[in-house]
Amino acid sequence: MDLYEYQAKELFASHGVPTLPGAVVTEPQGAKAAAAELGGPVVIKAQVKTGGRGKAGGVKLAETPDEAETKAEGILGLDIKGHVTRKVLVTTASDIADEYYFSFLLDRANRNFLAMASVEGGMEIEEVAATKPEALAKIAIDPIQGVDKAKAEEIVAAAKFPAEVADQVADVIVQLWDTFVAEDATLVEVNPLVKDPQGKIIALDGKVTLDENAAFRQEKQAELVDKDAENPLEAKAKAKGLNYVKLDGEVGIIGNGAGLVMSTLDVVAYAGENHNGVKPANFLDIGGGASAEVMAAGLDVILGDPAVKSVFVNVFGGITACDAVANGIVQALQILGDEATKPLVVRLDGNNVEEGRRILAEANHPVVTVVDTMDGAADKAAELAAGA
Repeated sequence: MDLYEYQAKELFASHGVPTLPGAVVTEPQGAKAAAAELGGPVVIKAQVKTGGRGKAGGVKLAETPDEAETKAEGILGLDIKGHVTRKVLVTTASDIADEYYFSFLLDRANRNFLAMASVEGGMEIEEVAATKPEALAKIAIDPIQGVDKAKAEEIVAAAKFPAEVADQVADVIVQLWDTFVAEDATLVEVNPLVKDPQGKIIALDGKVTLDENAAFRQEKQAELVDKDAENPLEAKAKAKGLNYVKLDGEVGIIGNGAGLVMSTLDVVAYAGENHNGVKPANFLDIGGGASAEVMAAGLDVILGDPAVKSVFVNVFGGITACDAVANGIVQALQILGDEATKPLVVRLDGNNVEEGRRILAEANHPVVTVVDTMDGAADKAAELAAGA
């Protein structure tokens, strides 16, 4: 789960990371009141879960409360890379002497943690890595040893932080590591980490991604979910315990196993090129259990998407045999009743496939079409979606 900047900085502050005071508001008048309370110049920052806010006009300086109200009015409702701004952070403005970059992240390729640091912050780190790779220090972090002051000093030296801020930066790195571990994060990033004219180090921005697999031990993090911005279909699927992601397409996808579902998305996208460019409408992995209840829950979510014109159920029978899957589909359609009106293309293969196909043929449900091959089924689903 990605956090908004204000949420990230609240977590930082709770672990001792130095940040600036601020308030989150949803209307221009609130920005005026917050600016008056903070006193002095403030910065109005769009709260969206994407980068490039400044370039898009989502970050503005306001010298007075009235100006803060005007600037907030211009930012609220602003679309930034498909993210509509519903909240702004009003925070104390800070003069900047220098800008740095720092992050901890999960290094999946090496099954490790990684610290990245640069004295050239303030710009997108991808740009730094591409144009001046020598300016970005990358230090592997042993998950068992973690980061103490000595390791932080090693990171500071590798990134060549100036001597006058080295000790402060090392302290902040330890605090960011505490945040990373305690909050079960997969990313903690500060860009920019700044030195103000008085020589103080401050986390001026913040980005945090939390590991949802750790939600069982992070109950308070449920409060960080922005239900207003959450896709209602994804929220519905999550409540049903389904591994679902909404996509921009017309062919609903159900499969068993993440690899098979990913392959199905590719095959449907390819087939859709011959049928008015239809695309997959979602990712839905029902895993190894294709019971009637699981299948019904999946179909209920997908059929509730008005963009979906057809559904492709692609299952390879393994531990769960094809006859069990077929019975699950038949029973799911009985459970859904009149709600199951969109065409359903089913491809079964693997363990007990003949019996599974026989069950579907015998049920002879009017919305179900059984196709033997994955390519053929994808083409049929795309054809039906295009013709709907």
